[in-house]
Amino acid sequence: MNSDTPDIDFEPEDEMGSIGAVKAKMQKLRDELAEAKSKRDEYLDGWQRCKADMVNSRKESLEMASRAQTVGKEYLVEELIPALDGFDMAMQGEAWNSVDKAWRSGIESIRSQLESALTAAGFEIFGAVGEQFDPALHEPLQEEEGGESHTVAKVFRRGYRSKHRVLRPAQVSVFK
Repeated sequence: MNSDTPDIDFEPEDEMGSIGAVKAKMQKLRDELAEAKSKRDEYLDGWQRCKADMVNSRKESLEMASRAQTVGKEYLVEELIPALDGFDMAMQGEAWNSVDKAWRSGIESIRSQLESALTAAGFEIFGAVGEQFDPALHEPLQEEEGGESHTVAKVFRRGYRSKHRVLRPAQVSVFK
């Protein structure tokens, strides 16, 4: 038994004496019971707080891991964007049309696989002629006459975004 709690000594009934002594014993037992209940409530409250802190800590850890994973994915995509730009530049112009069809098909397939992997990972590639101009998504480099107002006339560089943010806006020409 714990040395902090006093022992309760019960005396045989014939030694207890008067009713006053019995009442005193009962009061002592009630006081000890109230103290035990108070400590129980204190320990229960502490345990419940500790349990809630643990649940909150676990949630925070999972959220931090999720954010770290998102940041890691976004960083990887930002590193791949110049390579994807290289594909886009290589596939433009007369030189691309003069390349062997089989080789051209292979390069297009590689580019398509990279784009599919990005899409599967939750990233979006945007910036196409005819899209509605959105200043949050498009960076206008010039304006042109002759088309529907506030639509993309030409795409200089495609844009990339995750679910959370725009990694790079599309650089476009916009109809006035």
